[in-house]
Amino acid sequence: MGEADGKRSSSGRPKICKYFSAMVDMGASDLHFKANATPRVRLQGGLKALKGDPLPNEKVEKLLFEIMNVEQLERYAKKGSTDFSFQLDENNRFRINIFRQRGLTSMAARHIPRNIPSFEQLHLPPSLTEISQLHQGLILVAGITGSGKSTTIAAMIEQINQTRTAHIVTLEDPIEFMFEDKKSFVNQREIGLDVEDFADALKYLMREDPDVVLIGEMRDQETFEAALHAAESGHLVFGTVHASNAPSTITRMLELFPVEARSLARTSLVFNLQAVVVLKLLKCIHPDIPRIPAAEIMIANAPVRKMIAEKRENELLGVIRGSYQEGMQDFTEALRDLVDKELISTQTAYDAAPNPDELKMKLKGISVSSGGIIG
Repeated sequence: MGEADGKRSSSGRPKICKYFSAMVDMGASDLHFKANATPRVRLQGGLKALKGDPLPNEKVEKLLFEIMNVEQLERYAKKGSTDFSFQLDENNRFRINIFRQRGLTSMAARHIPRNIPSFEQLHLPPSLTEISQLHQGLILVAGITGSGKSTTIAAMIEQINQTRTAHIVTLEDPIEFMFEDKKSFVNQREIGLDVEDFADALKYLMREDPDVVLIGEMRDQETFEAALHAAESGHLVFGTVHASNAPSTITRMLELFPVEARSLARTSLVFNLQAVVVLKLLKCIHPDIPRIPAAEIMIANAPVRKMIAEKRENELLGVIRGSYQEGMQDFTEALRDLVDKELISTQTAYDAAPNPDELKMKLKGISVSSGGIIG
């Protein structure tokens, strides 16, 4: 792989900026490059090809290498993938992943606007405000890639930033939303830039006197152990997980540990878990809202802790359904609410529903409990 091209447009800006600017103007969430293909943007959840000719691999690499530093170039050459952020202007940043496929270069760039939206602007349930007011424990935000995890956590962190005098430390790879100190004092550490790796960042975390901690994606045993240790030490800890619902989030966490260590991890989770929020981004029928989240929310009340302690994760959905008054909701209830508010179509709701028949009954006014149907 060669060095960065270094050639810029006549304006002095990297040539890739014209793509990022067009993406912002279109309201697209993501930009994709692939060698020998026409660039595509993600609009309202779907991919749309931009006008123009396909980009050969040499052109893709010139566009990308121009905005990469030496360390990022070396990491890509060695690993075949690297993450970094790029600042287009004071209002628009991009989280960029460059990866090799079939020996050629591809890119996925996510638009990160400067302004951090509120829960109301994101159309998230009001119970997230109460969850953000907690002072200790572990809060997990789950979902597939592109489901809104980062934006939701940013809204929760910003809620704390605006309302509490706390020291907030984030460990991110790379930094996405940029926080400005308000009532809180915020330090954001980027892996690979401010600290070599997650292991070193976690090692020194507790010496930095945090009140609130964001540990990006919990991808291994070491990261999860550090999150639990921070929660046990009296801190409020946020983390993201790739999981499809609240019960599978618990399973996913415990599967990071070898079998002989899971019992201890489960006990720690029982005492320190505060909430699990799982997200799905759906196409909205309102013209001014491209996509809207459906959120499954599980708050760790006594029945939830009991189910986890007794290895009965498969029964957690029943607890959620019986605890709507406590701010919990399952995906079926979330979808019903979005349909009733005329924010998503019935077909969109059915397509996203874990059980379309249950949703159909809910929309007809028939309640579904953990034990069956209530007329």
